[in-house]
Formats: sequence, C-alpha cells, structure tokens
Amino acid sequence: MSYLPAILTIGSTLLGGLMNTGSNLALNGMNSGDELFQLGMYAQQIQHQEQMQVQSEAFDEMMDEKSEQMREVNTLRDVQMAQRKADNGITKKFIESITE
Repeated sequence: MSYLPAILTIGSTLLGGLMNTGSNLALNGMNSGDELFQLGMYAQQIQHQEQMQVQSEAFDEMMDEKSEQMREVNTLRDVQMAQRKADNGITKKFIESITE
C-alpha cells in the first residue's frame, strides 16, 4: 500500500505533463492560425496598396492629358485672339482709307 501514493504521484505527474503538452499543442496551433491570419491580412494590404497605386497612376495620367489639352486650347485661344486683333487692325485701316 505504500506504492499507491507514489503511483498516484507518478500518474498525476504524467497526466499533468500530457495536459501541458496538449495545452502547448493547442497554443502552438492558435499561434500558427494567428500567424496565417496576419499573413493573409498583410497580403490583402499589399494587394490594396497595389490597386491604389494603379488607380493613382491612372488618375495622374488622366490629369496630365487633361492639362495638355487645356494648354492646347489656351494656345489656340491666344492665336485666335491675335488673329482677331490683326483683323481688327486691318478693318480699322480699311475704314480709314475709305473715309479719307
């Protein structure tokens, strides 16, 4: 009967060890799951940033094109105004020549 406390102690120690091993395995599994989740979130963030970069580049290109078109329109407007001034000067001289 003196073996019973020793057996109980050994059994308790083994059971505690198995429970710790089970707890460690569960904790390791949770950590692995969390790491996979974090990796997935990071991949989504990278994908989102790449999409935002593509949209930003497309917007910049569109704005550059629009700016170029505005410069062309302004240049044509300036040429048109210069032509009108020249036409007005010619018309003014023609009227002066008729009235003399």
